[in-house]
Amino acid sequence: MFDPQAYGPEVARILALDRDSPLAPDLIRQSALPILVRAGLYLHFARWKEAHELVDDSAIPEGCYWHAIVHRLEPDAANAAYWYRHVGDHPIFPALRERAAEAGYQSGARWDPIAFIAYNERARPGSEEERIAREVRRAEWELLFDYCARQAKLGSPAPS
Repeated sequence: MFDPQAYGPEVARILALDRDSPLAPDLIRQSALPILVRAGLYLHFARWKEAHELVDDSAIPEGCYWHAIVHRLEPDAANAAYWYRHVGDHPIFPALRERAAEAGYQSGARWDPIAFIAYNERARPGSEEERIAREVRRAEWELLFDYCARQAKLGSPAPS
C-alpha cells in the first residue's frame, strides 16, 4: 500500500494536496527534493512540462522512465517507446507486472512497457480498458516514485 507519509513530511504535505491544486507546482519547485522525486511529483499533479524539463537530459534509467511516462501521457507513443527502450529491464517491472495482473491487465511472462503504450492508446474513454490502464498507470507511478525515493534515501519508505 502506497503511504505518502513514508517519504517524509515535505512529500506527505505535497501529496496531501488535491491533484488540481495551484499550490503544488510552487511547493515542488521550491523544495530541495532530488530531481527524480520532483519529476514524479510533477507527474502526479499532471504537470508534464515541468517533469519533462527536469528529465529531458537524463541518461539514467529512472530519468528515462519518467521521460517515457511524460511522452506516453502526451500522447506520443513513438517517443515514449524510444525512452522506454533506454530504461532497459527496470527493477520495478516484476512488481508492476503483478500489480497490473491484479488490475486485470495481463502482460505475459515479463512486463512490456511498449505493449502497455499500445494498450493505453486502444483504451476508449469510459471503457473497462481505460479503468484498467488508469489503475496500472497509478501502480507504475507509485512503484517508480518509491524506487526513486528509496534511492534518494528519503524518509523510510515501506517496501512495495
